[in-house]
Amino acid sequence: NGHILIIPKAHRSQLDDLDPADQQELHQLLVHSVSALKRAYNTEALNIGMNLGSAAGAGIADHLHYHVLPRWPGDTNFMPVIGGVKVIPEALEAVFDRLRPEFEFSA
Repeated sequence: NGHILIIPKAHRSQLDDLDPADQQELHQLLVHSVSALKRAYNTEALNIGMNLGSAAGAGIADHLHYHVLPRWPGDTNFMPVIGGVKVIPEALEAVFDRLRPEFEFSA
């Protein structure tokens, strides 16, 4: 629930390929996303990650992106290990509706 991908507007595969303004915007959105997840999901912890390149597990190897995931104590279960499936207890539309107000910026 609440998994956010943060993708820069510039289509780049490496952090050092982003210009300083894009680097700053990406980091600011990361910071905002952390705060948004804390407010919307009352999360106790977060995982933040970035896989750069196919060998590192990047699903979109040519366009870098951050993953931000809310976490709680005991939120792992046996389903991925035993059943080979992941349980998603909240529909994508519900996640969108929950997080959207956190990303409505006024001009």
